[in-house]
Amino acid sequence: MTYLILKVVHILAVVVFVGNIATGFFWHAHARRTRDPKALAHTLEGIIRSDRVLTGPSALLLIIAGVAAAIVGGFHLLRTGWILWTIVLFVLAGALFSTRVGPLQKQLHAIANAVNDGGTFDESRYAELAAKWRAWGGAATLALALAVVLMVLKPF
Repeated sequence: MTYLILKVVHILAVVVFVGNIATGFFWHAHARRTRDPKALAHTLEGIIRSDRVLTGPSALLLIIAGVAAAIVGGFHLLRTGWILWTIVLFVLAGALFSTRVGPLQKQLHAIANAVNDGGTFDESRYAELAAKWRAWGGAATLALALAVVLMVLKPF
């Protein structure tokens, strides 16, 4: 029963984790259509805050529950192929987020928020960074989607 409880906690944490990332793309695209820097700044502030409040804690919870479930279930973390490669993909996604996506989010927020501080909105720079944010965020999300596929299918 402990294994099943840990597995449920792990799955719920994955849902919150991946779901929050996916909704960030949606809300950014929604705000981008307004072409309003104040709406963009507000949206990016929300995305950054939701990463702190939802993405980070759910990532920690999914790691703890996943490792605990594997141990209780008798799975060897580094000798079970689908677990090993899921860990690799998760680490890759985390590396992309911490080195690319997160810093780009902060830069986008600063550019959009400049109007709130009496500055101007650099539309072309914003568009350039937003394209990079979507690309790196898409790569990180793809790695996470592949990790979910491996966890469900357990192909090796």
